[in-house]
Amino acid sequence: MSDGTGIGDLAKATGTKVVTIRYYEKIGLLPEPPRTSGNYRAYDTKHRERLHFIRRCRDLGFTLEQVRELLDLSKRTDRDCAAVDRLALDHLVEIERKIADLKRLEKELRHLSECCRGGRIGDCRIIEAISAR
Repeated sequence: MSDGTGIGDLAKATGTKVVTIRYYEKIGLLPEPPRTSGNYRAYDTKHRERLHFIRRCRDLGFTLEQVRELLDLSKRTDRDCAAVDRLALDHLVEIERKIADLKRLEKELRHLSECCRGGRIGDCRIIEAISAR
């Protein structure tokens, strides 16, 4: 991608929707690019690299605030990486909690499915179990 790439080409190059790119600019995750004489956004390689970083963080489940913190930390290349480690470990704890919740959900749904006797919906044990308070 050469300097001065338009938003549509940036979107294609990174697999990001145009509206998402604009949103990231609006909230300050992606710096606003310079404008062409025709008032179009002109993105460069640094924008693409930063957007790839943001996308990868989001794919890994980091929140936008965590992404912002990682971006800020990434600028401080001479500092100890303890803050990055802490952020990653905090995120790992949250992921492990979600996995445990999903395993409980899986167990419950498996149990409900095994209780199914077929027949009419009016007699459905799954609907009955979900409806129970």
